[in-house]
Amino acid sequence: MTRPTPRALTGALLLALAMSTTPIAAQTFTVSQDDTLEKLLVAQKGKRVTVKLGPSDELTGVVKVVSPKVVHLSEIAGREFFDAVIDTQRIVAVIVRTK
Repeated sequence: MTRPTPRALTGALLLALAMSTTPIAAQTFTVSQDDTLEKLLVAQKGKRVTVKLGPSDELTGVVKVVSPKVVHLSEIAGREFFDAVIDTQRIVAVIVRTK
């Protein structure tokens, strides 16, 4: 009988560990019939979201403030020392990591 090599054991252990852990950034997300983008963003306050602004424009950050006209995102991905204020009329989608 052959014994598994240390490299094979390490690989198997890493694979098992990766499959058994839940991502920390995962969050629940539900939508009801009377929801608006504003209501969905308010529900995500303090959480990280991606706001899609067009075919190739998107910003990822933590929702700080939501008003009927603007949303304030902090900790912008790739620009950690910057915040963004986005016109809610320009938002075409809100992307939330759920798994």
